[in-house]
Amino acid sequence: MSQPSAAVTDSGTATVTVFAAPTSWVESDAVAQCHQVAALPGMIHVAGMPDLHPGKGAPIGAAMSSSVLYPLLVGSDIGCGIAVFPIRLKRVVPEKLAARFPDLDVPLHPEADADDPAWSVVDGDPADSIPAGHLDSLGTVGRGNHFVELARIGPVLATGHAERLGLAEGDLVLIVHSGSRGFGERILREHTEVHGAGPAADPAAYLAAHDQAVRWGSLNRRLMAARVAYALGAEPQEPVVDECHNLVEVRHDVYLHRKGAARGDGRDVLVAGTRGTPSYLVATHAGAEANYSVAHGAGRKMSRADALRRGRAKHTVEELRRTPVGSVVVCGDRQLLFEEAPTAYKRIEQVIGDLVEHELATPIATTIPLVTYKTADAGSADPAARRDRRKRGRR
Repeated sequence: MSQPSAAVTDSGTATVTVFAAPTSWVESDAVAQCHQVAALPGMIHVAGMPDLHPGKGAPIGAAMSSSVLYPLLVGSDIGCGIAVFPIRLKRVVPEKLAARFPDLDVPLHPEADADDPAWSVVDGDPADSIPAGHLDSLGTVGRGNHFVELARIGPVLATGHAERLGLAEGDLVLIVHSGSRGFGERILREHTEVHGAGPAADPAAYLAAHDQAVRWGSLNRRLMAARVAYALGAEPQEPVVDECHNLVEVRHDVYLHRKGAARGDGRDVLVAGTRGTPSYLVATHAGAEANYSVAHGAGRKMSRADALRRGRAKHTVEELRRTPVGSVVVCGDRQLLFEEAPTAYKRIEQVIGDLVEHELATPIATTIPLVTYKTADAGSADPAARRDRRKRGRR
């Protein structure tokens, strides 16, 4: 397994830089994917983040600049990102709070669920405020590495930045990681069914749909945060961070694709750890060499199949519902529990260390998980009621 440094390599027409120390875990397959992307017509530069790992058709944890727009380099979950919302609670008992989380597999519908207080975070009439009028799966978290987490701010590492965000050690936050759900998938599918992995035939049309999906993803995160806040007896608040990491940006007449890489040009970003480790709030200052981008998380070091096989050999389901930091995991999908085990991911401390070493970001504070929601626990709600609400949400 190769462990490349941040040295720049020439892939023929484009350069490739991987911002990882020689001791960092970076799979050779992921680096090979970076070079494959760099060989595409019009490519200028590929920047691999320290959480780089192989993806379907393109590496995850990479920012790729090109004179040509390639929808596959953004992927299907357009607008996927992480938002951080302050939350105020009187008593924090993780087990009790975990039991109060709403079922975030059940979508919200602006008419059937018109009385849901979560709509308070939407400006104007919800029916008129949903991007592209896309109602499927609205207010839901999805599967994979998506999550909603109640966390506590840990040690503050950069006081000035923390004060700017209005955060202090011991404060509580909701972290929401999700995207555009089936909306983005539909956009990519409409492209690939005609053009495969090739460039967008009509970049302006793709960008218009893309921008709608980005807005939809942000709205989705706000709705989920509001649903959880009300369920826990709190009032929803505005996010202090909301950055997506699957998008394309037109920058200086160049298409800058990001797949699993957050915008790093002076923005605040939550770099997600795992449900059993801290995450890090960082202030970013990435330049052109990194395609103005930073890592979005710890990054997988095991495939889902490997994590499932190894996890079942080492852990029980009940062991995985409690984490090394003492937090509680809400997840009714046993397979997902193993696939998303903390051991399936790289060390978040190494990823953050690489960002600091290469002067891409400054750590502000850690967030320590208290409750991590993946899917509703089996039996946590009346099955008939859940089926009825899903049916109504799909209208």
